[in-house]
Amino acid sequence: MREGSSVLVFPAWRDNPFLNMLALAARAEGHRFLGSTTYDGLLLQLRRLGAGDVLHVHWTHPLLQTAETADDAEVRLERLREQFAELSDRGVSVVWTIHNHLPHELSYADAERRLYRLLADAANAIHVMAPATPEVVSDVVALDAAKVRIIPHPSYEGIYDTSIDRASARASFDLAATDRAVLFLGQIRPYKGVDSLISAAAAASLPDQDIVLMLAGAIREIPLDDFVASVPDELRTITHLSFVDDGDIGRWFRAADIAVFPYRAILNSGSLHLAASFHTPAILPDEPHLRAQFGDERWVAFFDPARPSESIAELLSDPSLFADVDAADFRAFADPISPWEVSRRYAALLDELGASATAR
Repeated sequence: MREGSSVLVFPAWRDNPFLNMLALAARAEGHRFLGSTTYDGLLLQLRRLGAGDVLHVHWTHPLLQTAETADDAEVRLERLREQFAELSDRGVSVVWTIHNHLPHELSYADAERRLYRLLADAANAIHVMAPATPEVVSDVVALDAAKVRIIPHPSYEGIYDTSIDRASARASFDLAATDRAVLFLGQIRPYKGVDSLISAAAAASLPDQDIVLMLAGAIREIPLDDFVASVPDELRTITHLSFVDDGDIGRWFRAADIAVFPYRAILNSGSLHLAASFHTPAILPDEPHLRAQFGDERWVAFFDPARPSESIAELLSDPSLFADVDAADFRAFADPISPWEVSRRYAALLDELGASATAR
């Protein structure tokens, strides 16, 4: 095995499947992966990088938004500016993956916008998964088109256990054939709009089916008692309001007829790719960049973000929704973006940066 460069990933959450999938081919080629999850830890790890190595920045929230004060955030920002200049002098390349328009929780919004601009300047390559990302973030930062690299979000094929069949999954939740099971799975946070989905499920009706709302995921930034009280008594629900084990994710998706992601703000959604892996049709907000990216998928429908509850309720009340979707539709979406194929494209990017660093 040849010896590749060191790649420092930030934040390197070990249980994040996206990060693990992205690195598959690069690890096989001999690249060494380092990681940190905190600002202070990042500064320590940066010392280990030399010529030809790579810093890969993903989610930026831990850099400034965890600072205790606005002044501390400013100090951090200036320190990062110095660090990026030093990395350039040492022949270290920087990759920035843009996951969000901005972090969802912002204590220091102005500083975060300036961090985005600093990253755009310092990065040798800017990785985007949604082709419209430069346009979506243009109110925050202007991206140099020459730096932008489109590498799609991978599917989750082969990552999660997909062996459980639909009948067994539904039986485990006591779902009848006449139940239309509507799923939200993921962290329940204000920006994800689960309150709109609850209202929609309560308002939806079908002539020969009953709506059953399935909610699975830990609650954050919302008091648990307040959230539970927001669910109408007359709405039939199946809930697991805590972390869902990886081995149990398939049971939830296989049991569901529809997955709904009622986000108020979204750039990329791994949840959509997760739904596709279990052949579960999905509903997304009708944002222009999402429509452009997924509008041709027969297993994806879109609700009106200007009237989310009413629009989702109308979709859930349509008995013909997704009636003509079959397994081939999901395979056509997932096959070109298998984890290994996407990781090969990422490994090629690392090789490109290595060659560029040598030239510099």
